[in-house]
Amino acid sequence: MAWKLSTPRFASVPRIAAAAIAAVAAAVFCSLELVGKPPDLLSNPPELRAKHHTLSLTLHAAITSDGGNSFYFNGEPNAPILRLSPGDQLKINYVNDLPAKAKESCAITPCMDMTNLHFHGLTVSPNAPQDDVLNMMAMPGQSLRYTVQIPKDHPPGLYWYHTHPHGESHRQVRDGMSGAIVIEGMESYFPPLTGLPERVLVVRGRSIGSEPVSADLKNRVHLSSNVCGAESEPPEEVFTLNGSVRPQIEIAPGDRQFWRLVNASADRYLDLQLEGQTFEMVAMDGMPIALHDPNHRTRSADHVLLPPAGRLEAIVTGPAAGTPRRLISRCVDTGPDGDPNPAVVLADIVPRPAASSPPKALRSQGNPDIKALDLAAEEKAPPRFIVTFTEDKKGFYINGEKFTPDAAPMVRAKVGSYQHWKIVNATGELHPMHIHQVHFLAYAENGRPIAEPMWLDTVNVPYGGSVDVIMDFTDPIIRGMSVFHCHLLNHEDKGMMAKILFE
Repeated sequence: MAWKLSTPRFASVPRIAAAAIAAVAAAVFCSLELVGKPPDLLSNPPELRAKHHTLSLTLHAAITSDGGNSFYFNGEPNAPILRLSPGDQLKINYVNDLPAKAKESCAITPCMDMTNLHFHGLTVSPNAPQDDVLNMMAMPGQSLRYTVQIPKDHPPGLYWYHTHPHGESHRQVRDGMSGAIVIEGMESYFPPLTGLPERVLVVRGRSIGSEPVSADLKNRVHLSSNVCGAESEPPEEVFTLNGSVRPQIEIAPGDRQFWRLVNASADRYLDLQLEGQTFEMVAMDGMPIALHDPNHRTRSADHVLLPPAGRLEAIVTGPAAGTPRRLISRCVDTGPDGDPNPAVVLADIVPRPAASSPPKALRSQGNPDIKALDLAAEEKAPPRFIVTFTEDKKGFYINGEKFTPDAAPMVRAKVGSYQHWKIVNATGELHPMHIHQVHFLAYAENGRPIAEPMWLDTVNVPYGGSVDVIMDFTDPIIRGMSVFHCHLLNHEDKGMMAKILFE
């Protein structure tokens, strides 16, 4: 079966500059998969683990010689995987080494190369110095110091961090300013994970043009029947996995691996399918399925729709020997007014040599928290708040309003409650709705119950349709000013965002 919510679904500045030039010359252009270059084996981003319950690092924002934006860690253009456990503290010294005069254009105003961080999906405080995207902002030459406290009862799973400066977030995330966060402990909710080889897969978009190397890239990932819906324009991006276009993923026949995949694209959907195989889903958007349904700890799906910002954690099994398989993204019909989202090949699955193996998942400690909830009454009650997405040639709106930094909160929510919200998409294209700090239960689409409701932090809303959700506002840590928005970041930059005050 398929699972989906809709049918389509520390270096100095000179050192960084030198590293940027070297990285672009030796890595960016070479990694564009030139004609005749053999495919890359899937690479693993660097990993950092908390020690003595604290993970500390310095992360730089800097520019590459071709004008793109990038995270730099230890002088290299890398976004490390951050591994923490519930109760740990994350400390980041974030240094803005971007130039005072931007080399790119932005959505609504001249680029200022301001930047900050959002810790997507984490149930942490929206106040400084934690997950504050409204007031914490570094202009070129400035730094931000984040101290994020992970609650002791935080669900394990895959989360991610990315930049979130309103008006410039699309440009920065499109350029790859994102990385994965893993909160350890998923094995406590599904013990068969213990000891399984684990892969963290960060899927990003890479801009392409009309030059020959771009044509080769498009040909490498092309699928013969890759068009659907009303799209007619060629795509402007190809997907990368951990920085490579169509890499090879090694897995021995019959072996089981635990894959943790984030759609870190700024505005493109994934409809994931592993040819001839199924995904044994363990978590979505960082939320273990077993946390709310211990009697059904996994779900099986032959393909999974992931909107921008969505995450899938699943067990996969290596195909039989001599059976070529590919990880693909099926075509997604984004609507008559949407952008092209054709079917593409993401990676090739190849047999793993006996001596090679990805890192193994750690054994978790402690017993899992279970939150079996009866939300039937709230589901049947009228919605307490309705979010309506609209757009025109002048911008993108929530409930008829375009976001401004000095706007008052559009809605106030009492901490300690569950609330029925309805998200309405009154446009001709898909919109993924994301809310900071919390998860919600998506239980109905277009007024009809979803067969297998799922806890998410980003939900696809069908064009001309709606989704009903139950918001979980029960954790007191969320008190403060936060936001919700469309996670097509070009839409968010152009106004499709609003404030919410948790009080």
